Amino acid sequence: MKIHPSRFEQVTALTDVALGFLAGYAAFQVFQFSGFKSAVWGWAFALLAFSAFVAALAHSFEMTQKTNERLWMPINLSLGWTLSLFVVGALIDLGGDAIAKTALPAALIVGLLFFVVTVLRPGSFMTFIAYEAVAMLFSLGVYVFLFFQGTLAGAGFMLAGVFVTISAAVVQAAGKTGKSIVWYFDNNGVFHLIQMIGIVLLLAGLKMSL
Repeated sequence: MKIHPSRFEQVTALTDVALGFLAGYAAFQVFQFSGFKSAVWGWAFALLAFSAFVAALAHSFEMTQKTNERLWMPINLSLGWTLSLFVVGALIDLGGDAIAKTALPAALIVGLLFFVVTVLRPGSFMTFIAYEAVAMLFSLGVYVFLFFQGTLAGAGFMLAGVFVTISAAVVQAAGKTGKSIVWYFDNNGVFHLIQMIGIVLLLAGLKMSL
């Protein structure tokens, strides 16, 4: 396979690699703690890292549409479960381990159903946006509540991290692939950069709460 000729795709691939390394580092840091909460968030970051690295391959090289669609299958599955675990992580902070453990199987099934939809309808990007919007808005509500309650250490950082993640998703959904926002950064490249800020904030909040 040849390197993709589009500078936008090349930059997107590079930002995917950077996002993957940062998410992998966050997973490593969170896994240093024990308990159900650290496992949930550690796997959320690990799955995000995996999806970012595979997405870097999808953006880096020229390939047939069929090959590209197959490459996006594991990406969509890992992203679906990342969002599922994100919701479970918020539930842990809101109601404790018992409620979150009860919700975990259902959350993973929802993530799997999202993956099935992407297989049946390849390229259905708005499906992911809708799924992400529901997960992030729920998490935002949780951390707004916990922030004003003052019962969770690091709630402010978690709230900021969720807000930045939502902002990143808005940029990705509103932009157009291959259209410059800054230099050769299109909506995907800028999304990755903003999401990296979100990861830093979330990691700071998790460290305080763990």
